[in-house]
Amino acid sequence: MEYASWLAGEKWSDHPACTHPALASLARMVNDCSSDAARSELVTHIPSVVGLNGTDPYIGLLVAARAASVALPIASEGRQRALAAGILRCDELLAISGDPAVAATRERIAEALRLTPGAAEWAHAFLATSGSLNPRSTPLMTDAIIRTAVVGIAEACVTDQDARLRALLVAVIGDVQSRVPRAVTSGATSRQFSRAD
Repeated sequence: MEYASWLAGEKWSDHPACTHPALASLARMVNDCSSDAARSELVTHIPSVVGLNGTDPYIGLLVAARAASVALPIASEGRQRALAAGILRCDELLAISGDPAVAATRERIAEALRLTPGAAEWAHAFLATSGSLNPRSTPLMTDAIIRTAVVGIAEACVTDQDARLRALLVAVIGDVQSRVPRAVTSGATSRQFSRAD
């Protein structure tokens, strides 16, 4: 994200204005949780996040739902419960959006919950007693889901954590690109980027 801020002509920061906060959070977590060898492979995706920001209120939910859907079937039991509760909250909010473009995300959520019936059952029972979600806390909730999901993938008992993390990042970039008209910043058009940077 620091390189993205540089490409966009912004002040050097891992929280650049040129990238949606949910996408930036996921990118930072994927970078931090990847192995050293895999981290260098993420460099090619940096230009893809420049200009991906906007006011669409559902981007954070879509990023969190994608991350949790990937992590839920492979995460540890404790993380599965947290992810199942989070993903159900995302589904609740997406269901009331009335946006037909979120149908694929809701199908991913349903499949992830189907694959983890114990966590889904626990999450339904937990949410039944926890009250309704304050919409103002949605960004905090989605960020917690993203962080839990990425760590859940990185620490899962699978042999291809790095590949899964990279695939998640690529999928999320695509999700956000479909929701945000691409903005080209003046810095991004004037700066060149290579792996040597």
